[in-house]
Amino acid sequence: MVSRIAIIILFHVFLSLNSHPAKAQAWIKAGYWYSGSGCLPVSDKNSTLYTHLIYAAADLNSSSYQLSIRSDSFSAFTNTVKRKNQSITTLLFIGGWNTNYSTLSAMAGNSTYRKSFIDDSIKTARHYGFQGLDFSWLTANTSDDMDNMGTLFEEWRAAIALETRNSSLSELILTAVVQYSPTLHSGSYPIDSMRRNLNWIHVLAFDYYIPTWVNSTVASAALYAPGDRDDNTDYGIAAWINAGLPASKLVLGLPFFGYVWKLANPNENSIGAPATGPADRMSYKDINNYSKTNRAADPIYNSTYVVNYVIVGSDWISFDGVDVVRKKVSYAMEKGLLGYVVWEICQDDNWVLSQAGMRMFLNHKMIF
Repeated sequence: MVSRIAIIILFHVFLSLNSHPAKAQAWIKAGYWYSGSGCLPVSDKNSTLYTHLIYAAADLNSSSYQLSIRSDSFSAFTNTVKRKNQSITTLLFIGGWNTNYSTLSAMAGNSTYRKSFIDDSIKTARHYGFQGLDFSWLTANTSDDMDNMGTLFEEWRAAIALETRNSSLSELILTAVVQYSPTLHSGSYPIDSMRRNLNWIHVLAFDYYIPTWVNSTVASAALYAPGDRDDNTDYGIAAWINAGLPASKLVLGLPFFGYVWKLANPNENSIGAPATGPADRMSYKDINNYSKTNRAADPIYNSTYVVNYVIVGSDWISFDGVDVVRKKVSYAMEKGLLGYVVWEICQDDNWVLSQAGMRMFLNHKMIF
């Protein structure tokens, strides 16, 4: 009798615990605004199409290990974008490809330098109204770098929590930009630390190839690829989840740009066709303008890779158009990811891709 009663009690406790799940993070529709790209003025951004906007980028001073921001546009960024969307969340992006590797490595590998960096990042975010910090160290390439990155995230989260306890402010969001796969040639990302200390990660699901690497046309941001190839988004997302990072902490990166290959023979123009010489990166807006100016045929959609490409003379341009964005947003929702993030919003063409992402999310939400 006692054991039966105990089982009943435990059963009801189980039901009670599962009927009150932890509050889930709302789905994220994020975009980067890069100050160094000649981007449209902050005031002209359609912030209603996003839940999060990320200002890029803050650099790192090589002697003080504090933030260095060359442009003054960041100071009014949050106040400006909130005029059109009061509920928008803003983050300050730190690092990226332009930040010196040695500076980042020295900072992450020294406790004094880490503290200087962490304290200044929190102070800067609060002073200018940012609600979160987004960190990018894409050049980390040793196991020591990865270990130190994990320590950095631990100390950063602890400092954010302490600052929150000592103030009446909401806790800052902490995120990171990562490669499409958790395993690099010389090490792996600090998964355990990332899972414990980051709100989510932005997965750069593009640039699998660029024109200077290969002599054939490819889908540089393929969602899928034939066979067991690892040069595609589906492979990378599965690798992150298998490594121990929940799908609910993954935000899928979408490129609002493409690459131009020069065809060796214009009559051979499918994916994998021979190509010559380095080519240019083009924004979605420029791809559209270039195609229309030269009266190119309509873009082709390839469902095997999930990519668009358009042929303009001997130029072969791979990019993500409206149908690709819809497919990738649907994929993110079906896989249980936390959302999507675009690089970058200024490369859109009259908000066509941004609207496609938003509408796909709304349609999918209504169906399910």
